[in-house]
Amino acid sequence: MAGKLYLCATPIGNLEDITFRVLNTLKEVDLIAAEDTRHTIKLLNHFEIRTPMTSYHEYNKVDKARYLVEQMRKGLRIALVTDAGTPGISDPGEELVRQCYEVGIEVTSLPGPAACVTALTMSGLATRRFCFEAFLPADRKERQWILEELKSETRTIIIYEAPHHLVATLAELAAALGEDRRITICREMTKKYEEAFRTTLSGVLARYRTEEPKGEYVLVIEGRSIGEMEQERQRSWDEVSIEEHMEVYLAQGMDRKEAMRMVAKDRGIAKRDVYQYLISRE
Repeated sequence: MAGKLYLCATPIGNLEDITFRVLNTLKEVDLIAAEDTRHTIKLLNHFEIRTPMTSYHEYNKVDKARYLVEQMRKGLRIALVTDAGTPGISDPGEELVRQCYEVGIEVTSLPGPAACVTALTMSGLATRRFCFEAFLPADRKERQWILEELKSETRTIIIYEAPHHLVATLAELAAALGEDRRITICREMTKKYEEAFRTTLSGVLARYRTEEPKGEYVLVIEGRSIGEMEQERQRSWDEVSIEEHMEVYLAQGMDRKEAMRMVAKDRGIAKRDVYQYLISRE
């Protein structure tokens, strides 16, 4: 009988946040695959867990995943843990999960801490709709493409950043999104010196240009106002005539009636006003 993969969420700081289910699973599985065994051994020793470990990280994720999958095909039960939080979120765990599904290995996730959700809930910003970007890519072109995309993002944005890159990333975000954009920057979450600093991008830049960043950071950034975007879109259409506006939709194959409806919607006016205008120009 094939084994099983258990995605075990571990604390992001405070060890008391681990669940009983995760503790029992880590004790009962045959093997624990850990992002950094030196980090995970501290957690296991604290809870007196003696299960064997093996390393599974970004630099061996493909080949090691094949090995782990083969072990599960032989019947082993394997728990996957990351350094902190939920495996598979912005870490190599997604590769192992993908390979498990390719060969029919059962996968289950044991819920628990996740830094992105923890920061979002304590941010004071909108939580109904959000997008998670994790760490912005190092590649300059890809990074610029994502920053350009974020300019029109209306959902709350969540980004991870390391202390030595924090100021540069905040400066890029301020240039792309505007210095007045609201942000809550979180650090040391669940620990003794937990902090959620709510300000603007210009405000947080001013702070960390004089104060050395310490610890891992989660940036929770307000999305762009839908009303503001709608007004901007309407202003852009005001720069072209209604006839030119109609031609945009007629060129897409719409009939005249549907094109008038779309023009009216874009400009925030009644369809009959578009009709009357076009009649007057004939």
